[in-house]
Amino acid sequence: MADTNAPDGTRANGAPVRNVLIVGGGTAGWLAAAYLARTLSIGQPGGARITLVESADIGILGVGEGTFPNIQRTLRRIGIDESVFMRESEATFKQGIRFDHWQHAPGSGERDHYFHPFQSAISRQDLDLVPYWLLGAAGEGVPLDTALTMQKRVADAALAPKRSGDADYAAPLNYAYHFDAVKFARLLRVVATDLGVRHVIDTVDAVPLDEAGAIAGVVTRENGTLTADLYIDCTGFRAQLIGQALKSPYQSCRKWLFCDRAVALQVPYDQPDAPIPSYTISTAHGAGWTWDIGLETRRGIGHVYSSDHTDDARAEQVLRDYIGPAAAGKTARTFRFEAGYRPEPWVRNCVAIGLSSGFFEPLESTGIVLIEVASVLLTSLFPWAGNMDTAARQFNRIMRQRYERALDFLKLHYCLTRRTDTAFWRDNADAATAPDTLHDLLDRWRHRPPEGLDFDLNLDTFSEASWQFVLYGMGYHTDLSAQAGAFRHMDEARQQFAAIRASTEQALGALPRHRDLITQIYRHGLRPRTPFGGPPSGRASLSSGMAGLSR
Repeated sequence: MADTNAPDGTRANGAPVRNVLIVGGGTAGWLAAAYLARTLSIGQPGGARITLVESADIGILGVGEGTFPNIQRTLRRIGIDESVFMRESEATFKQGIRFDHWQHAPGSGERDHYFHPFQSAISRQDLDLVPYWLLGAAGEGVPLDTALTMQKRVADAALAPKRSGDADYAAPLNYAYHFDAVKFARLLRVVATDLGVRHVIDTVDAVPLDEAGAIAGVVTRENGTLTADLYIDCTGFRAQLIGQALKSPYQSCRKWLFCDRAVALQVPYDQPDAPIPSYTISTAHGAGWTWDIGLETRRGIGHVYSSDHTDDARAEQVLRDYIGPAAAGKTARTFRFEAGYRPEPWVRNCVAIGLSSGFFEPLESTGIVLIEVASVLLTSLFPWAGNMDTAARQFNRIMRQRYERALDFLKLHYCLTRRTDTAFWRDNADAATAPDTLHDLLDRWRHRPPEGLDFDLNLDTFSEASWQFVLYGMGYHTDLSAQAGAFRHMDEARQQFAAIRASTEQALGALPRHRDLITQIYRHGLRPRTPFGGPPSGRASLSSGMAGLSR
């Protein structure tokens, strides 16, 4: 490899890139392997050759993972049947995130939660309903998460977003998943190796560089030196290739996102047939927050916190107090992290994907989203002709902007708090602890709600709907008084809000209990009554009431 790379990282003499070596398994490594194997013509003449090396000594982080709805597209692209994915990964449905006590401290007497759903409303007349909600057309005191979408009430009733007769990755309501991270990685490993990925179980002890500063190979204990044209670093927080070997700088975001540790437990349900929540429950505490994720037989619960505002013993006690008696006698797992990212996750002949590239905190499932984004980008920019430097520049620019915009969205959850009961929340409300880019967005929205023109979905993970639900869930005030007379469709808006309420009642009577559907899928799979792409029999009864009201 020493003579095949020019100093700028471009493959010398146009040497083609065909051999890919992924170092590290887990969700990042095996998802990237499966996605690249499906899209880079592995095993075909002129296609890529992909090897993944992982150590048997290094475990997988994860006590119950959450995802964002784009995971459906990723799984479909890889070619995984939805029922197989759910059964093998112990997956359940996720319709959004419920935030408890983020705006006000417990006992304040104020509304103590809001919901970030994955489903939002759009009018049949293409009428933007958010300004009319701000003007009171949905009714006095009706929160946005109830006025604009049926999903909160569906999720609160422990119902599923789809029925057993709906096709793979198709449903009346939008959704993502919760799953067991270890089982998901195992499934991806089976899929990837079936697609032709070579799997090597070995420990990488050294990563030597060539004269140009590129990776010359990875030295393993049992298989000697493994070489490739392109290396993918999926070694997690260790960042063995991109950080330790290539010294790509890590930009800390700790001054904006204070949480730097987590402690987690897995506990069974109180009863085997207990309802399975179809949302993540995120509860704010004095120095951080807890996640509560429901799988089929257990809950994965963790406390994310700031070590500057509490100590480890107190944080674990907060977790145990939240769980209650089920936590007794169980050993908690602890994690340390530094919120941040690498502005250059692609350096010379190495691309970092997953935790080696960056990590903020588990809030809003940005970790897995950014693994998916990086895998898709690498596929699109794959340097077949050896044009490493050209591909790296575009990859780095897009990923850097993805991280920057995700940072703004995560900080939005904290900076609007009205909690003053602890230093953690007072510090988060300090304007100096929010990025200037977020201040600029909030300034725009003083007199208009978030709109599509504020976002670029090539760079933003979260659309205006997500921003709206969090912004107004946290009590932000947009003053439309100067332009109130311009909104002339109040009657139509009231009709649309009434239609959403009616569709909600219809959905509550038509959708199955979440646990019942999970049991059905695990035992028998989804059983669509028509080929994929067409509505199953009986779907019209629910969908007709929802037509034009959901996306």
